[in-house]
Amino acid sequence: MRRIRRCLYLLPLLLVPALSRAGVQLVVDGVDDPLKAAVVAGVSISQYAARDVSEAQVRRLYERADTEVGTALRPYGYYDAHATGKLEQVGKDWHITLHVVPGEPVKVTSVDIQLDPDAAALKPIRTARRGIDKLKGQRLDDAAYDAARDALNNALTANGYLDARLTVHRVEVNRGERSAAIHLAWNVGRRYRYGHVHFEGSQFQPAFLDRYVPFKPGDYFDQNQLLSLQQALNGADYFSAVNVIPETDQAKDGVVDIKVQLAPAKRRIYTSGLFVGTDTGVGIRGGVEYRWVNRYGHKWKNDIVLAQRLKTVSSQYSIPLPGENQRSLNFGANYRDANTVTSQSRTLELVVNESELWHEWVRTVGMHALTGTFSVGKRPDEPESTPGVEHGRSTLIYAEGSLSRKVADNLDFVRRGWSLSFDARSTAGDLFSTARFSEITADAKWIRAFTRRDRLILRGSLGHVWTSDFSALPPQLRFFAGGDQSIRGYTFQAVGPQNSYGRVIGGNSLMIASATVEHYFTPRWGIATFVDAGNAFDGTNVHPKIGTGVGVRWRSPVGLIRVDLGTPINDAQHRGVELHLVIGPDL
Repeated sequence: MRRIRRCLYLLPLLLVPALSRAGVQLVVDGVDDPLKAAVVAGVSISQYAARDVSEAQVRRLYERADTEVGTALRPYGYYDAHATGKLEQVGKDWHITLHVVPGEPVKVTSVDIQLDPDAAALKPIRTARRGIDKLKGQRLDDAAYDAARDALNNALTANGYLDARLTVHRVEVNRGERSAAIHLAWNVGRRYRYGHVHFEGSQFQPAFLDRYVPFKPGDYFDQNQLLSLQQALNGADYFSAVNVIPETDQAKDGVVDIKVQLAPAKRRIYTSGLFVGTDTGVGIRGGVEYRWVNRYGHKWKNDIVLAQRLKTVSSQYSIPLPGENQRSLNFGANYRDANTVTSQSRTLELVVNESELWHEWVRTVGMHALTGTFSVGKRPDEPESTPGVEHGRSTLIYAEGSLSRKVADNLDFVRRGWSLSFDARSTAGDLFSTARFSEITADAKWIRAFTRRDRLILRGSLGHVWTSDFSALPPQLRFFAGGDQSIRGYTFQAVGPQNSYGRVIGGNSLMIASATVEHYFTPRWGIATFVDAGNAFDGTNVHPKIGTGVGVRWRSPVGLIRVDLGTPINDAQHRGVELHLVIGPDL
């Protein structure tokens, strides 16, 4: 027994040479990705790159490689693919080289789709069908075929054909002729219509929530409308959770009800914090917002800002109005004490307007009452009696209309997006106003990522004001240039027409254009270079100012932070470097 135990102890040592293993190094040539990746994933021998393998195993797997290459490339349309290779042992490792010859691919020569004529006439379904038709003449690709077929199937479901069934899905391949014929047929069934919308868990009556529903009972089912409903309820800011669920399991007689599950958000929101901006200086802000005041969904928002060069107190009360376009009646009051390098103003403004969605734009029409005192051409810390400083007091009652729209793939960090806004203001002659005026402004921004790490940002502004007495207009109705949203390289509102004392008093026109290129070294850190040009001016004397510089970008937890250093170009009156700091979204 003692000898038997001693032999058992020695047995593992005796078996070590017999169980010795080696790894595999695989090289594939003759094809590029994605075919190369498919070959590597499809041959069994690639699984032993990080595992031990015996000589018997490696030779057996090597012999199977040619067949496996053919199988791996078949989904890409290569039905005659084969591989030759070389197997050699280097030390303990095995080096395998596979020379892949894909051969001529199979191409789609015909596409036959059988579909109900009424369904085929719908635009989303026509678009999805064209995706399949475009496969004709192309290399047969299983993934592309599956995606196009599923897109048409999903389009049928999304447009109310909830019982649609794919009855024929066949691809006939003729290897000799290297051709493929696609045959597809659907039994679409009836097209469903909307039944009733049932709201659950809301703090409001269903009649109030009906204003967000973009369809009526009896309309044809459309999945995009359900998405619009969910987005509208989320955008209303009343709810912490919104789930829109078509009750397809209970659908009958071609009618499907919609269940909307809601959870109320926190009713009251308090905000506060420190901030710094080159246009305003260091400051603090605070506010309180009532997401809903009563069972009718009224909203009330109050804010206060105390900064070095800006102090505001504002309040806005909003009343939702019936209708599908999210209309609301808004009442606001705003006291503003602003102090820039060229002007001071203290104004009180009362506003009443109606806003609504209009063809995917936000349209606002209303009235403003603005009164206050101001000084233009006055630099900070100068006395009021400084020669060249112009003082004024005005009261203006005017109408305003605006259109605005934002489109972005991601509001936190836009890679593809744009924004447009148009504003028009006008008094009714001299009625209740110190002076009559009419003003139009337009602002545009376009963002496009042209690589994974680079973005191009274009920006532009235009404006003009017609008035019987320019000296009666407060600074916020005149045009100035300079600042982080205008011409970087110049201080906020430091550029514009001057009076006889060389004091900037603003102009009746504005033209600004800007281009910025950003490059991100990491997902959160990047640099930027920019050039801005334009001016505030009178008449046609533009005389554009140009600013250029560099900046740093940080995608911080609180939003995108932009720090820019700008300098004027070829300007004898303005020199040096201006720092600009902006915190907030791109659009």
